[in-house]
Formats: sequence, structure tokens, C-alpha cells
Amino acid sequence: MTPDLQALVGQPVDAIDAPALVIDLDAMERNLYRMAEFARSRGIRLRPHAKMHKCAALARLQIEAGAVGLCVQKTAEAERLAGRGITDLFISNQVLAPAKLARVAALAQRLHAAGGRLAIAVDSGLGVERLAQAMAAAAAPIDVFVEIDVGQHRCGVVPGPAAVALVREVRRHPALHYAGLQAYHGSAQHQRGVQQRRETIEGVAADVTRVCALLRAEGIEPGLVSGAGTGTYALEAASGVFGELQAGSYLFMDADYARNEPDPAQPAFEQALFVKTQVISRSDDHAVCDAGHKSYAVDSGLPRVLGRELELTGASDEAGVLRGAALPALGETLWLVPGHCDPTVNLHDAMMGVRGGLTRGIVERIFRVDARGALT
Repeated sequence: MTPDLQALVGQPVDAIDAPALVIDLDAMERNLYRMAEFARSRGIRLRPHAKMHKCAALARLQIEAGAVGLCVQKTAEAERLAGRGITDLFISNQVLAPAKLARVAALAQRLHAAGGRLAIAVDSGLGVERLAQAMAAAAAPIDVFVEIDVGQHRCGVVPGPAAVALVREVRRHPALHYAGLQAYHGSAQHQRGVQQRRETIEGVAADVTRVCALLRAEGIEPGLVSGAGTGTYALEAASGVFGELQAGSYLFMDADYARNEPDPAQPAFEQALFVKTQVISRSDDHAVCDAGHKSYAVDSGLPRVLGRELELTGASDEAGVLRGAALPALGETLWLVPGHCDPTVNLHDAMMGVRGGLTRGIVERIFRVDARGALT
């Protein structure tokens, strides 16, 4: 943490130099407790995805609110968070390289010694074999989840006899503890219509149910089913199949999630993550702000301008072009709602936590992005 950033604590929001990534703490905390209460009231475990915020301090807040631990997608993310005291982690992704699996084994030992636990997903016989080899010499357990492809068409084994065979393979290795099934449908999170999302998750639940029935037919208890995201978590919770939710974006939200038709079956979450930017140039037909591609991700579209009839119509590395009927003045502050929160966070070293709103708020806390760039 640089001294300049820490010196912002206690100062008004105007003291934050643009461009900067800012968290509205009041909105974020409402999101935090809303999801925690949802999971608690449904009797379902909550394991938020830390790939969204990459921040140990925010992970601790989620655990304090009731989460059982955190998910990550990369070994390095797990290592960074473990280094800052997060001891219950699930690498919900495939790790195949022997060197990385050696790191996985070392991390499992480290977390076990701290009273914690590590879990990982597998979707191939080679992955199981290499994981077992890496864990053979480790004096620590590791929970293994067999990932099934429930429609994402990314990672995962076909839900059927192939999934059962892989479960049997995991159970064959003394160094591995079969813990359950990973069943995540990422693209369902961004299907715009409520009915479309419901139908998709019905198909997911049917796939999982079929695998569970096949396992039980062979005398194998299916274990915990983990998955779900911010766009569909209430549907997975209501399915009676899932025991753990992996939603992550609910804490911050973004412009892409805002495009989804709201589902009355699940609580609504507020936008809590913003890019503060300043107008640095102005002409008769456009204005330019000092936040470009290096300040926000554009994979889900350009950011939305908060509370103004302005559109960000283009961006370069360090600047954004704004058009609209009432252009902002030179030096004016604008707030951008990122299109996609996860990769936007990964562009920043720190996030400014503001209490009391974006207009008159006070900087209360600086959040370090601990796992920024943790890609291995």
C-alpha cells in the first residue's frame, strides 16, 4: 500500500485522484448481507468467487458474513489469498501442469497446517493421475470435485457414465478425497430473459440429477454439488440439487448484469463499483475523460455513465470519448459503471472504499487487489 493512498483515509471523495476504482461501501455491504441472508435462509452454503475482487480483505468480510470459504480460478490466486490469511479455498478450475500441481500440493499442506482446507476440480483421467502423483507425498488432504459440463461447453466431463468413471478414478487414489461435483453454467448468468435462465438451469439440474442417480446406483454418494453464479443463484438454490453457491459478482455488480431482466425470485443487488474519471478535454460535440482501456475492461461493452444523459462512445488506452445533449464541463467529475467487474478490478492495484455516497462521501478504507495479475 503506498503512503499516498493510505493518506486518503478520512478525506472527502473529491480527494481521490482520477482515474480510480471506487467502492460504494454502503451499497456493497447491503449486497454482502443480502446474499448472506439468502443463503442462510435457504440452508445452503455460500462460497463466493474471489476471482471477481481478488482481495483478501473483501474475502474476510464475506466469511465474517457467513461464507464457508472462497473460490478461485488460478493456483496463484489461491496462493496470494492464502498468504493473507484465507484458509478455505476451492480452485474451481483445471490444473494440469506438473509444476503447478506441485504448488497445489504445497498449498494444501500449508492450509492444512493452518487448520484450513484446499479443494480443486478435475475433468480428465490425466488430471486425476497427475494430481494424485503431486499429492502422494503431501501430508495433507485435498478435496476433489469432478467437474461436469452442464451447458457451458468449456471445462467438464459429459454428464453421464463418463462422469461416473471419473469419480471412480478419483476414489481409487488414497491421496485424493472425492468431495462432490462442480456444475457451473457461466453463460447462463448473462442470458437476458428470466424464462430463458430458468429453462437453462432446469437443464443443469437435470444433468446433475442424472449423474447423482448413476453414482448412487453404483453405491457412491454423490457428495456436495457446487456451482451457480450471480445471474441464476436462486434457481440453483431452489433446485434441491445444489448444496453450495459460487456467486461472486453480486458484491459489486456491473453494467452487463444490469442488462438482465430482473428475476423476482431472487434479491436484487446494487451497483457498488465505479471508475472515477475527470473531463480533460472538450469540444462542441464531445468531451474526453481520463479513463480508457487501462481503467476498465471492455469485453462486455464500454462503461455506462452514472446519472447523466451521456454515452461513452469510444475509448483509447488512457481516454474515453463522451457524447450527449448536455456535455460535461472541463474538470468535471464523472462516474463510470464498468461493463464487467472482474477484469476491471484486475487492472487496478487498489480500490477506494467510500462511505456516504459518491458525492459527499468520505474515504473509509483502501482495499488492496492482492491477486492482481495472478494468472498462473
